[in-house]
Amino acid sequence: MPPSGTSPAPTARADRIPPHSEEAERGLLGSVLLDAPRVMDLCIERRLCPDAFYLPAHAALFEVLFEMHRRQAGIDLNTVTARLRDLGRLDEIGGHGRLVELVESTITPAHAEFYADIVHQKFLLRRLIDRSRETIEECYKAADDVNEILNRAEQSVLSVDELRAGAIAPWPELVHDVMEEIDAVIRRKGGRTGVSTGYRQLDQILLGLQPSDMIVLAARPSMGKTSLAMNIVEHLATGVNADSGYGEDEPRPVLVFSCEMSKESLVRRMVCSRARIEWSKVPRGFLSQAEHVRMTSAAAALMKAEILVDDTAGLSALELRSRARRVARNYSRLALIVVDYLQMLTYPEFSRDGRQRETAAISGALKAMAKELKVPVLVLSQLSRNPENRDKEQTPRLSDLRDSGSIEQDADVVLLLQRPCRIKGHKDHDDTRLAIVDIAKHRNGATGVIKMNFEETFMRFEDRETRGGDEEAVAPTVGGIDE
Repeated sequence: MPPSGTSPAPTARADRIPPHSEEAERGLLGSVLLDAPRVMDLCIERRLCPDAFYLPAHAALFEVLFEMHRRQAGIDLNTVTARLRDLGRLDEIGGHGRLVELVESTITPAHAEFYADIVHQKFLLRRLIDRSRETIEECYKAADDVNEILNRAEQSVLSVDELRAGAIAPWPELVHDVMEEIDAVIRRKGGRTGVSTGYRQLDQILLGLQPSDMIVLAARPSMGKTSLAMNIVEHLATGVNADSGYGEDEPRPVLVFSCEMSKESLVRRMVCSRARIEWSKVPRGFLSQAEHVRMTSAAAALMKAEILVDDTAGLSALELRSRARRVARNYSRLALIVVDYLQMLTYPEFSRDGRQRETAAISGALKAMAKELKVPVLVLSQLSRNPENRDKEQTPRLSDLRDSGSIEQDADVVLLLQRPCRIKGHKDHDDTRLAIVDIAKHRNGATGVIKMNFEETFMRFEDRETRGGDEEAVAPTVGGIDE
């Protein structure tokens, strides 16, 4: 018995009729019989399938209509009747008289879009009910760990969300938005169109990190890819590059998924990097008064920044996408999502198909997330050992991206990071500060090679021109637009 003053939890009612609209289904099918080319295209655009129709006779009829449309067969009252008769399914849908009723009850096919929307919405509601019922059953059985049940429940809801048709934006609206973007660039007298990396040389070629882009930063281990990513995060979240004074005018929120490093380690690294203090000094207490002041100042600046760190271990691609969606909903000005790093993610549904197939699914999910949230996604990735076996300078290539060629295919931008001082045979081996960033792929612009300085003691990247005075810091290749 429940405690006094409380009532038992409501239970599902078996006598409830699932959401549906018989009138909308009849109107839509009648519209197909009257104007098949236009109305069937509407149905396909909204991803309608036979299961979208609640009544079995309507589902059977739509299945035949879809098959006829796919074969580009003429669709009208007579041809559909003949096709159903040939398949032995005429009685299944109620006979020829039922088809006549559908046509006669549809005054005009002009309202087909309205009917299709209703049918699709009711279909989504039924799917959501089914998925929820499955989750309820799993909860009662409690055969698995609660986290596994939560993960599957989230995937079930996402599978329903993926059935929603993507809206096609009006062309004039798209042109207007692009012109506003171009006008903003003109007012700034050139420069970036996306959010700033905090590095002039990188922004010169990329024009900033563009919304909906998936940017892959790849390197062999210990080359500094996490440091570069976190330097970019710092610049965006604090507004400007603390060294050069260049970057975004206003601070923006940034989301970081740290699959390898704990959030405490990231914070320690960022504070010491910004303060330009070697971390090894801190545990030993060997800080001068000036260094302590710098560290306090750096911590104060970072405390004002909106950096959201999720260091959950063993994240799946779908879990990550769900968490990012929730953050984006709460932070409308979210500037960047960082994933450190791709090979640490999982995709259980494809794990049995081999690591290459699983990585391809992860890469596709991250690209889909960038498009859905309209936020640039910076994904860190490992390179294979191929560069070490290629030549003395071990120059990385796109084909060296580890585990799957889909990473190269899905990415809008690929940055390959190399530090010559780590490579004995490199011609610039003696330059301990040199870091080379090769923009090997840029779907919407030029490629090129950028030289930067990396202060390894402080885990901090800088524009080469800022401290090194290198006139060849940027070497763009203008013809690098990817088709």
